[in-house]
Amino acid sequence: MKDFLPPSELIVNPDGSIYHLNLRPEDVGDYIITVGDQNRVARVSQHFDEVTVRKEKREFVTHTGRLGNKRITVISTGIGPDNIDIVLNELDALVNIDFEARKEKAVKKKLAIIRIGTTGGLQPENDVDDIICSSAAMGFDNLMSFYEWQPSSVEQQLEKDWHQFLEKQHYNSPILPYFVEGSQKLLDHIGADYAQGITITAPGFYGPQGRTLRATTKLSPAIFDHLHDFRFGSQKITNLEMETSALYGLSRILGHDALSCSVILANRSKNTFSANPKAAVDNLITEVLKRIAELE
Repeated sequence: MKDFLPPSELIVNPDGSIYHLNLRPEDVGDYIITVGDQNRVARVSQHFDEVTVRKEKREFVTHTGRLGNKRITVISTGIGPDNIDIVLNELDALVNIDFEARKEKAVKKKLAIIRIGTTGGLQPENDVDDIICSSAAMGFDNLMSFYEWQPSSVEQQLEKDWHQFLEKQHYNSPILPYFVEGSQKLLDHIGADYAQGITITAPGFYGPQGRTLRATTKLSPAIFDHLHDFRFGSQKITNLEMETSALYGLSRILGHDALSCSVILANRSKNTFSANPKAAVDNLITEVLKRIAELE
């Protein structure tokens, strides 16, 4: 536990809010919904019983209110693992650091953090508009290499099986991914009736996801052909997006529960795209909120 966090490390605005998010400790609920799109914040909070906080700075828009007897916050992160690094660290600071004393609180608070996002499906049986909940994430980003953390035995075995799988496929990937599980408690409740699987998190939309327009990528599109066949027990690699591994990794380090739920807008194996993406996202929002309201 750090005795004192200097102003260069814990940056507090003159009004007592945290540097990027522009939030004060009292602005944060016990349940956190993260969305990428700023405009999706209001689409979520319109379902709250009341909204008591509305703040924004840069791409970070936050609404906090009440859903039943739960105090809940929805916040936009923007796109990518780098923004998740900011949001998770600052949310944790708001609930677990005493801003006046500039030191960690003795008693820590555990947040329940649920991502409501969009994703690309990689398996033919998971069609567009289907909901996917991530049992684990496979990080193609490098965020967790900057933090001290210890993968679980399951995560270590996942990584080992992945490398053995690539060797059998005679594919030499330029990426050394890390694996991290989400909250089993949240997965069991919120993801009970939905498809579940391993989610790849990429640090970009084009080259890191095997898309090429004019620039040539080192990541061969052939790797995505192999993904259909990888198995870890009954789990498959189901989808591809840009935030989940960072969300799961930092939540693990900081002691929070996290779950990523996404709706498939594009199916990469079928080359299809949702006919009504707005309706698909709205359905995901209402389904997840209903299950959060039922959490004990």
